[in-house]
Amino acid sequence: MLQAYPAWLKKTEAEQAYTGYEVIGNMPAFYQQLTQNLTYPLAWGNAPEKDFNRWRTQAREKLLECMQPAPPKVDFDMKVIESEKRDGYTTQKIVFNVSGYSRVPAYLLVPESKGPFPAILLLHDHGAHFTIGKEKMIRPFHVSDVVMKDADDWVIRCYDGQYTGDFLAQNGYVVLAVDALFWGERGRKEYASYDAQQALSANLLQLGTSFGSLIAWDDIRSAEFLRSLPNVDKKKVGTMGFSMGAYRAWMTMAATDAVKAGAAVCWMNTTDSLMTLTNNQNKGGSAYAMIIPNIRRYMDYPHVASIACPKPMLFINGAKDKLFPIEGVKSAYETMRQVWESQEAEAHFQTQIYDLPHFCSKEIQQAILEFFNNEFHIK
Repeated sequence: MLQAYPAWLKKTEAEQAYTGYEVIGNMPAFYQQLTQNLTYPLAWGNAPEKDFNRWRTQAREKLLECMQPAPPKVDFDMKVIESEKRDGYTTQKIVFNVSGYSRVPAYLLVPESKGPFPAILLLHDHGAHFTIGKEKMIRPFHVSDVVMKDADDWVIRCYDGQYTGDFLAQNGYVVLAVDALFWGERGRKEYASYDAQQALSANLLQLGTSFGSLIAWDDIRSAEFLRSLPNVDKKKVGTMGFSMGAYRAWMTMAATDAVKAGAAVCWMNTTDSLMTLTNNQNKGGSAYAMIIPNIRRYMDYPHVASIACPKPMLFINGAKDKLFPIEGVKSAYETMRQVWESQEAEAHFQTQIYDLPHFCSKEIQQAILEFFNNEFHIK
């Protein structure tokens, strides 16, 4: 027995050194090491380029490179399908070519007074709710009772019972809302399915592109379409969104100067705060719509958003929002604030934290209207 003891001890030590697993939940057991490897060498302040305008150009080029290939551009060729007069504005159901791949339906709200008008590109949320998209932001018309109830219920749940697009149009803005790929009238032929978005994402990667990139390109092109309208003041085009729509808003602000100001409600954080064992971001599925391949090798979320500097930006988060840890929110805000301050543009960078969960209240929508009115010099 004594002679066998060294061999037994060696075997026991070897077995104890092997844990029997290397994945915890949905995360690699070494996720913290991977996080520590993210040094963000292209972030402003980390990058070798010290001239801000040249850095901004380089950072945007890298962002767009990670989003390649871009869908083919074609003429917008807008057509109005039907319209409805409302209190001080007209709602139009339109179609236009957002790319050479997709001719998309959209809602366009136009004030009745004489233009040109300021304009807002509204970007809808994710919510794991795919049966409607643009209808989350603009009250639909000439739709089935099922769609109408779906939209009304969602607006109560997420937007305090107020259609954000209609609210902005009543206050003098042209408003555009488009379904993102997989939502609403651009949804799945069979039926809306949470799991199908992950399969779609994998298949798009197999085909050399990505779900998040296609959504971002469509948002860029939608902004360019909105700016091209003859009744829109090209110097006063903004974008706004809640949840995934907020992510899309600051992404669009970073990716194109077709939009001049942006408001983002409940989507800003840092990778080290989001990529933990307990955060919703690690569950796959929904996250694919907000992933640009390889961008984390160069910049974190607030660094990408900072490409928008010195354009006006308003960021809002909820102190009780379980999806976005408040420590990460504050860290991201501070990172971005330093960028705007470095360019003496701090007056055009605003952040607010409301004592709310993941929600876009009427109070928040009023603050957004006042932000755009102030930045666009509208009385």
